[in-house]
Amino acid sequence: MDSFFISHGSPTLSIDDSLPARHFLKSWKEKVMEKRPTSILVISAHWETQEPTVNVVPRNDTIHDFYGFPKSMYKLKYPAPGAPELAKRVKELLMASNFKCVNEDKKRGLDHGSWVPLMLMYPEADIPVCQLSVQTNRDGTYHYNMGKALAPLREEGVLIFGSGSATHNLRAIDRSNETVVPWAYEFDNWLKEALLDGRYEDVNQYEEKAPHVKKAHPWPEHFYPLHVAMGAAGEEAKAKLIHHSWSCGTLSYASYQFTTTSP
Repeated sequence: MDSFFISHGSPTLSIDDSLPARHFLKSWKEKVMEKRPTSILVISAHWETQEPTVNVVPRNDTIHDFYGFPKSMYKLKYPAPGAPELAKRVKELLMASNFKCVNEDKKRGLDHGSWVPLMLMYPEADIPVCQLSVQTNRDGTYHYNMGKALAPLREEGVLIFGSGSATHNLRAIDRSNETVVPWAYEFDNWLKEALLDGRYEDVNQYEEKAPHVKKAHPWPEHFYPLHVAMGAAGEEAKAKLIHHSWSCGTLSYASYQFTTTSP
């Protein structure tokens, strides 16, 4: 099974039909992945911890971790089953790959980095879901290696997707501007070319290789889910741009599929 990186953009993706990315995700089962996964592992930008952590729950609560949005958004629920067996398998694989400490959170549900795309992709909320955190005190290579450790899950019917954003600078968002600003375009285009050319090491070293890094990602949490998705597919994987749109002049919804090629 392929791995994916989904740019989830603004939480309004949950209700705003004017966003092309919303329609892309709603067409997921028809146009991207017809095969139903046995379970789903989401690496969300909205869960930061010091050490890798999985949520181990029988059923996922819906976490409304955003502020100042329309009231209707706080009523949305995505009551997907938890995936405790998958969580334990994730912990097992990471610890076998020298991630010495992997914690379990037995209370946490799904933050909006998970449930917003999932409610569009799999609206029935009947597939077990587990979340894995990111570590902002680490780097891209660390998260790529995390993905490599999790690669066996793809052969076990697990859908692995990183949920973040190709560009993410909330201070630079201009809701009145539909023209893409140059720095966002240049970073987004660099990322696209690097991924499609298979230059994954450049993406791992993006802080040295990419243009306008601190503008595109003042903080790394929305980028690290991409590294996990890349790593899960392996060094010989082929990347494909499966969706591309913009919002507010700086927010790229670029999303990628990683297909592992046979040796």
